[in-house]
Amino acid sequence: MESNREECGDPVRQVHLSPNMTVDRLVRAIAGAGAYNGGSLARAVDIYEAMLRDEKATKFFGLAGAMVPAGMGGIVSDLIEQGHIDILVSTGANLTHDTIEAIGCHHYHGTAVCDDVELRHEEINRIYDIFLPDEAFIHFEEFMQECLSDIPDRTTLSISELLRHIGSHLETGILATAAKNDIPVFCPAVQDSMLGLQFWFYNQAHHITVDAFGDMKTIIDRCYAAEHAGAFLVGGGVPKNFIFQSKMITPDGFTYAIQLTGDRPDLGGLSGATLSEAQSWGKINEDAAAVTVYGDATITLPVIAAAVLERLKHD
Repeated sequence: MESNREECGDPVRQVHLSPNMTVDRLVRAIAGAGAYNGGSLARAVDIYEAMLRDEKATKFFGLAGAMVPAGMGGIVSDLIEQGHIDILVSTGANLTHDTIEAIGCHHYHGTAVCDDVELRHEEINRIYDIFLPDEAFIHFEEFMQECLSDIPDRTTLSISELLRHIGSHLETGILATAAKNDIPVFCPAVQDSMLGLQFWFYNQAHHITVDAFGDMKTIIDRCYAAEHAGAFLVGGGVPKNFIFQSKMITPDGFTYAIQLTGDRPDLGGLSGATLSEAQSWGKINEDAAAVTVYGDATITLPVIAAAVLERLKHD
């Protein structure tokens, strides 16, 4: 029994709640329990705090999944505004929905239990339990065609330069905040989105070139220049891989890494791949502070961000 006891860590502390409990106090209570994904979430808060406090760290943020339709775009925009994101890599879909919100259209509460054929007849698109009317895409198209008309013909742009141009024509949202704060937004698969499709439509009558490889030197230069590097990954897919592969070719991997996912690792997909697997590629340092939090990012992202912002505020 004694030898078994020696292998045990700290005792599990029971969580006690109180009125007016702040997010950070709740996270610290969960850390005392330290079990399952609650323990991982508390560890993620500690790692994220360390990343943001490290003045030598370049902070990468990967955004995948339908986060903007779910209301999470505001958190990303706020993190950019507060200087907590140095490089953003996103799916084209999130940037499309960000633009839709920024031009005054909205996503609406709906239900996952519905007649999708009837929704099609009513010109309503469904993202699980969020509804988006076709009308929003009409306004989106009008905005995009007008915005793109400001780019002279025969111009060559990188994807991030195209996104900065779009952001400069918006007042709110991720792209607008990034443009205002000179934060690069990379979107390697921009063609796989309504934003990319609208550019293609416009360019049928114009001659603008978007260099698909134009951003690689920029992000790789930033990777080489980073004394320390931290990655906050919401989901996986292209954003996660673009961030990791860019750092992989430098002498050092990531010093900090947080992954929020609901995907399984045993199917071989990158979205579910563990961060320890990334160490086998040299993407993450052997001694890195890293954790994966399994769960719904619409829960874990707000809690982690709010708890860390609370800690930083109380310096």
